[in-house]
Amino acid sequence: MPASGGPGPVIGLTGGIASGKSAVGRMLEDLGAAVVDADQLAREVVEPGTPGLQEVVAAFGKDVLDGEGRLARGRLGERVFADPGERRRLERILHPRIAELARQRLAAVRGRLAVYQAPLIFETGREGEFQGVLLVDCDPELQLARLRVRDRLEEADARARLAAQLPAAERRRRATWVVDNSGSLDDTRAQLLRLWERELAALRRAP
Repeated sequence: MPASGGPGPVIGLTGGIASGKSAVGRMLEDLGAAVVDADQLAREVVEPGTPGLQEVVAAFGKDVLDGEGRLARGRLGERVFADPGERRRLERILHPRIAELARQRLAAVRGRLAVYQAPLIFETGREGEFQGVLLVDCDPELQLARLRVRDRLEEADARARLAAQLPAAERRRRATWVVDNSGSLDDTRAQLLRLWERELAALRRAP
């Protein structure tokens, strides 16, 4: 598990799709944290030539590749979000590889707060692995609008992706800290800075 790989504490950073967790992750890096992003690791484990990509192609067929032999993430996403069974099938391929790479990256952090940024911390029951979990939350209709613009989705497709995740109220109940990203980035940054000064800055990895 990610938090067990190194000598000190790790916090989780999570949030619903298009909630703004990546923006908050960048803010945490600006404050001095070392952020390991599960979405970035998910890309790395399916780079051309990797066993991960080979297994995905074996499971889903060559039509999930683009013309350059890379994973066509949008095409695969449409397929797995439409079918929970297919989504679980993909997760069984990717999650162990992502978890192992995360362990390696987090174990290398020294002298800084380590943050594991991942979308499914609560859905996979992993919050107990961390010193605490920071949730990035936002207004549901704003989240829907951001998702549609970001991924160029029709409303029905966007709502289906949101429905596949844990309800926002349940995420808030299970979070250690919550930052509301419904307003401006300056407002989000101000909330995060208060939290950093009050609690997060005290969490450090062993030298």
